[in-house]
Amino acid sequence: MHIRSCPRRPRKPRRTRTGTALRVLSLPLAALLAVSACSAGGSTTTGGSAARAELAALPKATPSALAPYYGQRLSWRPCGTPGFQCATMRAPLDYAHPGAGDLRLAVSRKKATDPAKRLGSLLVNPGGPGGSAVGYLQSYAGVGYPAPVRARYDLVAVDPRGVARSEPVECLDGHRMDTYTQTDTTPDDRRETDGLVDAYRGFAEACGAHAARLLRHVSTVEAARDMDILRAVLGDRRLTYVGASYGTFLGATYAGLFPDRVGRLVLDGALDPSLSARELNLEQTAGFETAFRSFAKDCARRRDCPLGSKESGIGPRLKAFFGALDRRPLPTGDPDGRRLGEALATTGVIAAMYDESSWEQLRAALTAAIEDRDGAGLLALSDSYYQRDPDGRYTNLMSANAAVNCLDLPVAFATPEQVEQALPSFEKASPVFGEGLAWASLNCAYWPVKPTGRPHRITAKGAAPIVVVGTTRDPATPYRWAESLARQLSSARLLTYVGDGHTAYGRGSTCIDSTIDAYLLHGTPPSRGKRCS
Repeated sequence: MHIRSCPRRPRKPRRTRTGTALRVLSLPLAALLAVSACSAGGSTTTGGSAARAELAALPKATPSALAPYYGQRLSWRPCGTPGFQCATMRAPLDYAHPGAGDLRLAVSRKKATDPAKRLGSLLVNPGGPGGSAVGYLQSYAGVGYPAPVRARYDLVAVDPRGVARSEPVECLDGHRMDTYTQTDTTPDDRRETDGLVDAYRGFAEACGAHAARLLRHVSTVEAARDMDILRAVLGDRRLTYVGASYGTFLGATYAGLFPDRVGRLVLDGALDPSLSARELNLEQTAGFETAFRSFAKDCARRRDCPLGSKESGIGPRLKAFFGALDRRPLPTGDPDGRRLGEALATTGVIAAMYDESSWEQLRAALTAAIEDRDGAGLLALSDSYYQRDPDGRYTNLMSANAAVNCLDLPVAFATPEQVEQALPSFEKASPVFGEGLAWASLNCAYWPVKPTGRPHRITAKGAAPIVVVGTTRDPATPYRWAESLARQLSSARLLTYVGDGHTAYGRGSTCIDSTIDAYLLHGTPPSRGKRCS
């Protein structure tokens, strides 16, 4: 199991007010992302004298070899839900050698509902890495963003390279993914440790065999450069962007590369680019513990809490339950014969930590598992996390997630022995999840290509004001990451949401939503130190 920075799909709006969380999690968790398919189509490009004419209008510091990409014209066509259009954009496979071949990236948009007051394009990304931005746009952002924002912006999404419709990285088929997701990530002896290593090595080898062309070219830096081509192709002088979770790293990377092309950027649920993979994994482990403690406090007050009425005992009881599943998995009624072992149960619990509105579902799933020995509810939560449909098919989310993460940073751990040495620090960070998350940090050790990125601070000196949003009890992107990114970016304003769950925009806080809307619509950043609940 490898924990992502953002879960799966946009959830249905919470009717406390209009809007919904800027994330990729929906209720019910067992339902899959309803993505409207876009037919592939070519884009026409300017050539010859037309390309030379476009070159004169290119942003400064854009190499002339990229002129055909910046000068291309997208061929839009209706697709998916009525009102949405799709196109295919070309980008160089290798920016260092633009003549080495192209990638075709899926783009979708929904045009502004009030064209007379249109401000430009607003690019959205839900995170991951590996989340489909096109799916997010069509299933939520294009219809669920506040009406004034949809009125004044063309909402646009591009699936990053290697993701969903953009030449996806594919590794394991559904049957092999089922086996992979059930691998024991808390090995008790050398045999189980070797089994985990074999699983990670097999996954990496499959990715290398099936996606050799792509694996060296799915980095966040390359995806950010793709966004700059899209910005120019859309006719926007500056990029306006809302990115959640990993999407904040993508947006911050863009700002670092092109500070003079930054428009209005919202980075919600921020990552800290200055941290190593090990630091990120350890601090995220602590983030899940923070979220779990919030769940435990809530659960202990409820009559239907299956883990007892004493808050301090809930963590140990859950840990003991996981241990029992390691020894004796539960039946689930799954047609493919999957049983609920420790790995799938842990993933199911973690999935519910992303959103406090999922806690009721988690209590019911735990009650069924503990009292009735029925693992179906926790299996459904786990399947939602991995984007597995009832027919046993997975999206490429987990493949793309590993491909991007393993390229962006050097490995957290290179050997099982290094994990064993680090176990005490991970278990201290989270007594419930620490052991499994430490071993999950080994997943990039056997990756077939070397990383191209390194931890680094991003200042984006000279950029327009950027809004960084942090949630105080965010499980996947701990609040201190937002504080750190806001300190790094020279023009950042930190907006704080005091609450639970992953990301803040659209979660039901009028304070958060109105502040972000004012920034997007009028360019007014939040006051320094602004906090909302």
